[in-house]
Amino acid sequence: MRRRRNLAATVGGWSARHRWSAILIWVAFVAVATVVGGAVGTAQMKGYESANGDSREAGRILDGARFPDVAGEVVLVQSAGGGPVVTDARFRAAVTKVKDAVTATGQVTNVRTPYDDPPSPVTPDKHTTLVQFDMKGEAKTAGDRVKPVLDAVAGVGKSFPELRIEQAGGASADKLIGEAIDKDFVRAEQLSLPLTFGILLAAFGALLAALVPLALAMTAIVAATGLLALTSQLLHVDAATPNLMLLIGLAVGVDYSLFYIRREREERAKGRDKRRAIEIAAATSGRAVLISGITVIVAMAGMFLTGNGVFMGFAEGTILVVLVAMVGSLTVLPALLSLIGDKINARLIHGTVRAVTRGRVTWERRLGRGGEGRLWTAVLTPVLRHPLVSVVIAGGLLLALAIPAFGLRTGPQTIDDLQGNYAIADTFKRIDAAFPGGNAPAVVVLKAADVTTPEVKSSIAAFKDRAMATGQANEPFNVEVNPDKTVARISIGIKGEGATAEQAVRTLREKVIPATLTGAGEVHVTGEVAGSMDFNRQLARSMPLVFGFVLLLAFLLLLVSFRSLVVAVKAILLNLLSVAAAYGVLVLVFQRGYGEGLLGFTSTGAITDWLPLFLFVILFGLSMDYHVFILSRIREAYDRGMRTEDAVAFGIRSTAGVVTSAALIMVAVFATFATLSLLTFMQMGIGLAAAILIDATVIRAVLLPATMKLLGDWNWYLPRWLTWLPQLSHGDEDDDDHPDPVPSHREPLPVG
Repeated sequence: MRRRRNLAATVGGWSARHRWSAILIWVAFVAVATVVGGAVGTAQMKGYESANGDSREAGRILDGARFPDVAGEVVLVQSAGGGPVVTDARFRAAVTKVKDAVTATGQVTNVRTPYDDPPSPVTPDKHTTLVQFDMKGEAKTAGDRVKPVLDAVAGVGKSFPELRIEQAGGASADKLIGEAIDKDFVRAEQLSLPLTFGILLAAFGALLAALVPLALAMTAIVAATGLLALTSQLLHVDAATPNLMLLIGLAVGVDYSLFYIRREREERAKGRDKRRAIEIAAATSGRAVLISGITVIVAMAGMFLTGNGVFMGFAEGTILVVLVAMVGSLTVLPALLSLIGDKINARLIHGTVRAVTRGRVTWERRLGRGGEGRLWTAVLTPVLRHPLVSVVIAGGLLLALAIPAFGLRTGPQTIDDLQGNYAIADTFKRIDAAFPGGNAPAVVVLKAADVTTPEVKSSIAAFKDRAMATGQANEPFNVEVNPDKTVARISIGIKGEGATAEQAVRTLREKVIPATLTGAGEVHVTGEVAGSMDFNRQLARSMPLVFGFVLLLAFLLLLVSFRSLVVAVKAILLNLLSVAAAYGVLVLVFQRGYGEGLLGFTSTGAITDWLPLFLFVILFGLSMDYHVFILSRIREAYDRGMRTEDAVAFGIRSTAGVVTSAALIMVAVFATFATLSLLTFMQMGIGLAAAILIDATVIRAVLLPATMKLLGDWNWYLPRWLTWLPQLSHGDEDDDDHPDPVPSHREPLPVG
């Protein structure tokens, strides 16, 4: 009797039968999404939308206060010990020359020196001062106009070799650092594409088979980016979101196509006709792609629970690109396979033989031997022969890697995150050493009916006196008033770093402000340190929600998909183990510095504060790709009559090649981010690459088969009170062939 086919099989079958319709619909979708998205434009989040708590409220008030949008710049003028001081004629001449030079460019305004009223700050030893000024025009475009100013300052520096004369600020950082980071991203993206293509070419040995997954992934990324422009009108996104979408979209898009094409080629090698091979691939690998995609989307959705704009934007972008890649794999890919047919296996392109495939044993011949590679057979045979020993050794190795994760320390991104030879980074550090807190001051936002009244001015003066008296605050101290005179932006330097700076912010919030400004109006505190404190507080509250949401929904999806309590629980535990091991690798490499020489970075002794949660969500979702794909093949064999042990061996061996190729692609793509100049992205790249490598080797090749062998038919245990769960097919119901020529007998499925 013909049973109902699964959704993936139905969609794939229709696509294969109506291939031109499916292809034209996909092309039209990508084109419309791209054109509409380009016309609308991606709405980037405002500064305060990435903040939390008190910092967010302060940012919201500042955003609506209509302060002039200017970029502040400073020039450090510093002499070594024994050199001239601020009161000396030579020092004064240098400062005056700097002022005249930057003014002459016509790009600056509001220039202040230590000889003006009010003066710019001077260190107690009088060896260091700042020339402060603002760039004309809008701050967001100041980086485009700052080069003449930088050149003018550099020219003055050459005239006074005994002094250190260097410029720093928002505009100059955008020019000197922003451009370098943008080039880094472009280079990483340019590296990831040929690496992915090369791995696909080596995996398939056929040009079209390598090009189709890459083309499908890229069109999915383009379409998802267009859709992001539309959704971002409701939920603004961070500027880095499209870069992340490229990273994730390339990884999952290629993987989904890889799973699908491999199964179709396998069925063709067994002698099935083109249409039947596509139907079976749709019913099996297509269904695995559907489950995997939904699981990844669920994991990404966990970031919405953080309440942080950056995470929520990341969730928005990654969900879109995974969804589009999944839909493309289920719809247009079968149509392309139907159209191309066996030409997808061709090793000849216009009479040219690719050197990379010379001497290669064809895919069909390898499939004729059951798809077993020597390496995977060599690994799997002892694992299944000695499962307990394998679990102890592999589990012990991962636990050992995970132990350092208990010492994981997080910290905010600072100028030390910038790796490489950037002179401006040293300038920022010198300014901060001379004027502690000057680069990252606390910003107190005071909102009142009129902040220029004598009473409010008196309160601000009292705030300054009391803050300085604590010994935790220092110059520079600046007060700016918006055009409506309803908001005062009070900037005050805070001493120290880390815990010391945080204590200074708490002192301002809990003691100084209540004693001086509370009666003057609505008061909030923001700034780099305060923002980091509020972010960490929000993260601590939301992290249990995110972890619980992702784990619970992933468990329910696996439970429904495989009708096994054991499979669902074990999948969660194995994924948690791989994530913990990846955390351990991060601590060893970036916190303890064991990889400094090899990777070319300087450790800051901490992991970027937002990275652990982000990595958990991304890794938990992506690791399900392999798990669902392998388990689907195992369950398919089991449902056809194999014993669990034989089904495990068959499932692992028949998916070994595709899992290896998929893992190599992900590792290669993620590893390119280790070449970036920002330590945060190096950490992200290495963390993702290490976790995927661990997941595809130790977890999937050793722990998964070993634990399944130990549990036997108990792998499929389902309590009686859950037997109402729907029966989902893991294969094509109309295919009477067994995955193994001689199916094995097995015991009845255990039911609790």
